[in-house]
Parts: sequence; structure tokens; C-alpha cells
Amino acid sequence: MDTTQQILTKISTITREIEDHHPELIKYLDETRSTLPNNSGQATLDNKDLQNYLEQLESLLDNHHS
Repeated sequence: MDTTQQILTKISTITREIEDHHPELIKYLDETRSTLPNNSGQATLDNKDLQNYLEQLESLLDNHHS
């Protein structure tokens, strides 16, 4: 499994790709972010949460390319 830093780097890369090359998908970024858990106001996410978000971004991009 990737480290937190590796996952965040991948999330950043995919987000940047969407913003730069697929602006029509930007509207889905907020929807995807809303799937991150709201830990009662705590700003903590574990690798599982981040990995899930990364997979959703990858799926969004893959579905767009299909």
C-alpha cells in the first residue's frame, strides 16, 4: 500500500490533470470530495479514506476517456 505522501501526490497529479486538460470534469471534483468522511469536525483522514478518494478520481478520469 502507498504511503500517505504517495497517495496525496497521486491525488494532486490527477486533480491537476483534470483542471488543465479536462475542465468539463471540474464540476465533479466537489462531488467527489464530498465522499470524504466528516469525522465530526476533525480534520483527520486515514490512508483508506485517501485511497478511496484517489480511486474515485481515477475512475472519473477513466470513464471520461472511455
